[in-house]
Amino acid sequence: MRIVLQRVSHASVTVAGQTISNINQGFMLLVGVKTGDTKDDADYLAKKVSKLRVFEDAQGKMNLSIHDVGGEILSVSQFTLLADTRKGNRPSFIKAAQPDEATALYEYFNEQLRSEGLTVATGAFGEHMQVALENDGPVTIIFDTENK
Repeated sequence: MRIVLQRVSHASVTVAGQTISNINQGFMLLVGVKTGDTKDDADYLAKKVSKLRVFEDAQGKMNLSIHDVGGEILSVSQFTLLADTRKGNRPSFIKAAQPDEATALYEYFNEQLRSEGLTVATGAFGEHMQVALENDGPVTIIFDTENK
């Protein structure tokens, strides 16, 4: 699994002109599921995201977790994170899990975040979405279970 995490002031997802999800301060997650990813991978990433300390404390140091600041999560499935661009100019998405496998693991990952006590809003799996966010910092971190 691969996740691009951005610390945000606010973020939202719109589908067909309708806002379906929005959050205030917290994390915007772009989540890519590859063939062969497991629940263990999702568990690992949920704990990493939940415990990540990238919010500023009173001294201005990134020392607080999303729990400490009462933040929320907007999680959006994005198979294009698994693009292979080594050959040619058209990316290959062969490593991305098939929709049924990806949906199940993406939903499991979101439930694991919720079980960590976090509020999680989501995008619409498989839909064409417009994602808006205000990256705070900016802070952007990439997690990949191939690099645990």
